Amino acid sequence: MSSYDVVIIGGGPGGYNAAIRAGQLGLSVACVEGRETLGGTCLNVGCMPSKALLHASELYEAAVGEEFANLGIEVKPTLNLAQMMKQKGESVASLTKGIEFLFRKYKADWIKGWGRIAGPGKVIVTDAAGVETELQAKDIIIATGSEPTPLPGVELDHERIIDSTGALSLPEVPKHLVVIGAGVIGLELGSVWRRLGAKVTVVEFLDHVAHGSDLEAGKTLQRSLTRQGMSFKLSSKVTSAVRSENSVTLRVEPAAGGEAELIEADYVLVSIGRRPYTKGLGLETVGLQVDKRGMLENKGHRTEAPNVWVIGDVTSGPMLAHKAEDEAHVCLERIVGKAGELNYNLIPGVIYTRPELASVGKTEEQLKAEGRAYKVGKFPFSANSRAKINHETEGFAKVLADERTDEVLGVHLVGPSAGELIGEACVAMEFAASSEDIALICHPHPTRSEALRQAAMGANGHTTQA
Repeated sequence: MSSYDVVIIGGGPGGYNAAIRAGQLGLSVACVEGRETLGGTCLNVGCMPSKALLHASELYEAAVGEEFANLGIEVKPTLNLAQMMKQKGESVASLTKGIEFLFRKYKADWIKGWGRIAGPGKVIVTDAAGVETELQAKDIIIATGSEPTPLPGVELDHERIIDSTGALSLPEVPKHLVVIGAGVIGLELGSVWRRLGAKVTVVEFLDHVAHGSDLEAGKTLQRSLTRQGMSFKLSSKVTSAVRSENSVTLRVEPAAGGEAELIEADYVLVSIGRRPYTKGLGLETVGLQVDKRGMLENKGHRTEAPNVWVIGDVTSGPMLAHKAEDEAHVCLERIVGKAGELNYNLIPGVIYTRPELASVGKTEEQLKAEGRAYKVGKFPFSANSRAKINHETEGFAKVLADERTDEVLGVHLVGPSAGELIGEACVAMEFAASSEDIALICHPHPTRSEALRQAAMGANGHTTQA
């Protein structure tokens, strides 16, 4: 039996960052993770491999289509899918090895196996061979993350009917890929395979894509993806899937009821969201239970059980890697008596399609529902010099500001490098900046960041470049 100040169950962005921070704070710490590599879903089968494929597929489409030719670059590319998957794996491996290095640097122990709580201050770890090890801890952090949400009537076989993990490693480019769910995962992975040559149909229960995003931004993204060749069936639901040897037949009905249609595809990606992973955690041994959403509730990352903490996808808030990472830092600060804090109103979200969609703060729909008076500044990327030169003119920057105080309440971007540009808005809003503050700051020219400045100018009625 080994004793630690902190034992963390889960080695994803929440868990591994918590372990590193604990080591930096001088605590003895163990992180329990049963995968062969650290990093959780994000590094292994989520954020990072999907970005590797998004990047590679963007370059492939640019080369095989008209983009390179228009720039005066003449090539005759061929797709080597095996190599594309190989470089993805190598990139992921380098990242997971980097976490192992940081564990050694900060003296954090990786206990390989699956952990469960076995009473106050006690964690049992079962390794791949079934051998159990008991760990004692002053504090336990649950950071077990999430798993894909299943869809009734559509059973995964992990061959033709797949989840996001399967969609990252298909052995061939689908002839027709049906994506169920028009959220971040569905739109990103659908984009990958469309660029590589697949016909892609997205079926979404709601009447819009990118649920939770600013409605205007989501509609703009959908129009762009439609022009690129992606098909959308909105306000629709899949009620069954019948697998044959090389195809799947889906029954698709209007969400409000009505006549069904049959759609045949060779692959189906189920991406309707994720749910907290709490199976076999032994929560009952410390008097914990999940809520109706399957989540563990928390107050300042503390659960109702003494000295048991919770961070990341397994608890409330957006299921985002950077949210889990920030919670890890705050949680450790609180464990050692410091005043850690996280502003949940300013957690950015990004969809890494092309164009990208990035948001932080309130949407127009939320402000209207609150009855809050606001003003809007908007600037199209078609009027931005750098975007125009680079032939990346789709989308806009939008700034929402309080009508009376001018404080920035929300920023929504659809366009090139939106995921990078949103960071400026996060900083500004964390310091309660006004739209005038952003408008008065000199931005480098020519850059895409000028679109955000011009939108901030527009909130005060003096956009200068459109």
